[in-house]
Amino acid sequence: MKEEFKGMNSNEIESEYLNGIYNEIANMLGIEATMTLYSAYRGQQITFPVNFFTTQFIVERIVAEYDGKNTKQLATKYGYSEKWIRKMIKESKTEKEKKF
Repeated sequence: MKEEFKGMNSNEIESEYLNGIYNEIANMLGIEATMTLYSAYRGQQITFPVNFFTTQFIVERIVAEYDGKNTKQLATKYGYSEKWIRKMIKESKTEKEKKF
């Protein structure tokens, strides 16, 4: 257990005892995970990006799944516009052509 919690048993801690966002995190992830997050990041302001995956990963997935007709489905699946999907596919094709 971390230095801040020496002598404390996580089984004795209820999420209702926790301050603000720590209560919400504990309800989502559990007391142990909340204690770990607290120990690592306490006092810091953290902003989570809207996009979970990198653009490179998404583009690779889109190119791999593109069948010539499923732009709308890919846009819905990955949360991007059809225009952006078409642009990424076109840029990917251009990159492949440059390599050859």
